[in-house]
Formats: sequence, C-alpha cells, structure tokens
Amino acid sequence: MDFFDFIIKFISQPDVVLGEIINNYGNWVYAFLFIIIFAETGLIILTFLMPFLPGDALIFAIGMIAANNQINFSVIIPLLMIAAILGDNVNYFVGKRFGNYILNNDSKFFIKEKHIIKAKEFFERNGKQSIIIARFVPVVRTIVPFLCGTTGVPYRTFLLYSLFGAFMWVGLIGTIGYFLGTFEFVKTHLGKFIIGIIVLANMPLIKQLLFSRKKN
Repeated sequence: MDFFDFIIKFISQPDVVLGEIINNYGNWVYAFLFIIIFAETGLIILTFLMPFLPGDALIFAIGMIAANNQINFSVIIPLLMIAAILGDNVNYFVGKRFGNYILNNDSKFFIKEKHIIKAKEFFERNGKQSIIIARFVPVVRTIVPFLCGTTGVPYRTFLLYSLFGAFMWVGLIGTIGYFLGTFEFVKTHLGKFIIGIIVLANMPLIKQLLFSRKKN
C-alpha cells in the first residue's frame, strides 16, 4: 500500500515527491531521474508499468524545480536527454535481437497485446517520424524503438530521429517548465497544470480509442 501511495503521489505531485527526495538524498535525485527516464524509454519488459510513470509531467516539474534552484537546469536537462537516447538505443537493439521471438511468443505476459497493436498502427501511420512523435505519447514511446529494431529500420536513421526526439521531448518540455516556474500562478496551480499535461500527452490514444468505438 505504501508503494501504491508513492506511485499515485509521484504521478499527481511529482514536484512534491522530488522535493522530498532532494531534501532527503540530495544529489542522488539526478540518478533517480536518470533511471526513471531511461526505464520509460528503454525497458520494453516494463510496458505494463509505463502508464503509471509521469513522463511529460515529470519533465515539466523538473523544469519548475530547476527554476527555483533546487536542481541545476544546465545539468539535469542534458542528463535526461542522454537517458532518453540510451533508453531508445537499448530498446532498438533488444528489438533487433529478440523482437520476433518476443512478439511471437504466447507467454509475453509482460507486454500487453493492445499496446503492441496501438504502437504498430502508430508506427505504420507516421513512419520514421513516429520515432519523434512517440516521445510525447505514453506507452507508445516505449514500444516504437523496439519496433524499429524488430522491423529493421536502419540504425543511422533511427539514431538521428532518436537524438532529435530526445532534444525535443526533454529540452522543450523542461524549458517550458523552467520558464513557467518563475510565475507564482503556475506554482499555486501546479496540480492542474500537471493534469493538463497528462491529458494532452494521452490525447492521441484517447482520440484513437474514441474513433475506434465510434467506428464499431
């Protein structure tokens, strides 16, 4: 129950959780954030957990915290870009080496079939650009690099789009959080901003779900 409460609080109030980690563990917060971003982009076996990781809202909160000088903005943003790129690369090579085996194995209990189907549709619809776009879509951002490796997307092409996607995802959202973090109104209503970011991040999946139900 304590772990469940922590997850809920981490999703809804990442700024509060990070503040507590900073107070209790100091610079270890950098390692904690690196692991979270790496896991969300690189560990296909944790797909079932990805909807519970804050992703975009977390990066936004990091920018806000950096604006209040609790963490170093010029350190954390490049660090998280590296984490996102490494995560993508791990996922790509796992897909290249084990992709067909995992997808054709009936015992892949750790990957939900509906997530794979949605990611495949997303990948087929957007092509190589999906490597960038997927950064902003929870769950899909975890599976698309894996599919790139499985389907044989040239590594140089994948790496180029991965680098640009990491720059856009971490850099853009983090910078927006950093800029808005200087306004008292945003600080006061941070919870609402985080909910809004979560809704916006999931909008492609929400639209796809509504379209599918309407079609049926």
